[in-house]
Amino acid sequence: MDSAGRSVRPWRLRPAEEGIKVSRLEVFFDLVFIYALSNVARATFGDHTPDGLLRGVLVLALLWWCWISYVWVGNSVHAGEGWMPIVIFVVMAAVFTVALTLPEAFVDLPGGSNGPLVFAGCYFVIRMLSLVVFRQVTRHDRPVRRLAFRLAVPVFTATGLLVLSAYLPGRVFGVDRFPIQVVLWTLAVAVEYAGGFPVGGRRWRIVSAAHWTERYELIIIVTLGELIISVGTGINPLSWSISWPVICAAVLGIAVTATLWWAYFDVIALAAQLAMRNAHAYARVALARDGYVYLHLPMVAGIITLAVGAEDLLKQLSDRGVPLEQPLDPAGTYLMFAGVGIFLLGHLGFQLRVLGTVTWTRVGAIVLLVVLTPVAVSVPALASIGILASIGLALAVAELIVLAGSRRALREAVLEEHHAHAAREAERWWR
Repeated sequence: MDSAGRSVRPWRLRPAEEGIKVSRLEVFFDLVFIYALSNVARATFGDHTPDGLLRGVLVLALLWWCWISYVWVGNSVHAGEGWMPIVIFVVMAAVFTVALTLPEAFVDLPGGSNGPLVFAGCYFVIRMLSLVVFRQVTRHDRPVRRLAFRLAVPVFTATGLLVLSAYLPGRVFGVDRFPIQVVLWTLAVAVEYAGGFPVGGRRWRIVSAAHWTERYELIIIVTLGELIISVGTGINPLSWSISWPVICAAVLGIAVTATLWWAYFDVIALAAQLAMRNAHAYARVALARDGYVYLHLPMVAGIITLAVGAEDLLKQLSDRGVPLEQPLDPAGTYLMFAGVGIFLLGHLGFQLRVLGTVTWTRVGAIVLLVVLTPVAVSVPALASIGILASIGLALAVAELIVLAGSRRALREAVLEEHHAHAAREAERWWR
């Protein structure tokens, strides 16, 4: 019973409100997704072939869309209340299974279950459960409730395309199956991305801007954490002893990770939070869709790509049989530099869409990455990551000087906003 004497149903979903915070269950949920993302890097990106990279991009795009659907769920209901924890735990099991099937997402290996079919089935479970929650939350809003049926069309279509890909024979009309699979997977990605937010139009709502932005900030943090893990696990435990090259590479790897963190969180993330809080109705939805749903994907992809290259670097430097002056395999160097470049390009797009500005120092950093990549391919492996770290540190120092005034003004505005928010919360508490 509540204070008014009315019965309370403990399993009922409680709609979210403007001040909702990210729950511990959502953070736990994100950790399982990060495991899946790390498996994308190792199972697909790791073979360093164009086919492997293409498989990785397609798998990552579908996994990202799964994660997006539960960011919206967490922004609409209290994730830790009612029957939502059961849904989250079921989805976590499905995501974990997907992560285990990634080496077989395109080709079923001998023995065991059909890997591509298991992937498609788990994908369907993940996506449909988000629509079940959507239908329940909007049950009293008939126009929005109808969206659940329209949003189910992309899910069924994408799953059907994945199932069709799973059952393709080795050769189709004399053509190897892989190009046809790529077409089917690309169509599945296109159907989902074109049929998500655009279907809802102005009926979508972002209840809490603070919750929405925090979820994306956390996924960037934990993805950067995966980058650090990749640097550490790149060391070959069977053929290494601690040495100055390994120590220097580890320190430089942390420096690169820190500069990416700084590039995201120092100024732009704070300004984006304010922009989202000050936007209302469809304007907020449009910013959330373009700046966060779509433009955070290349940032995550860039970090994962960098992680694969960094892991290769540490493997080589920790191998006593490889001369220190030997350059890193070109593929590993390209992955490292491309990863940072993709991250910065995605972040520039995010800044332009949400804030309407471009930081030219970051454009300069991207140009430097392109110009110095051929140099990094030909120098010793340790020097290649040294070049990468130098570009990141130069970017940070340049922005600390060039953007000193705007950084100070922004931080004052954020502090003022936090004080105002705390005052509103205190007033609501004592009312």
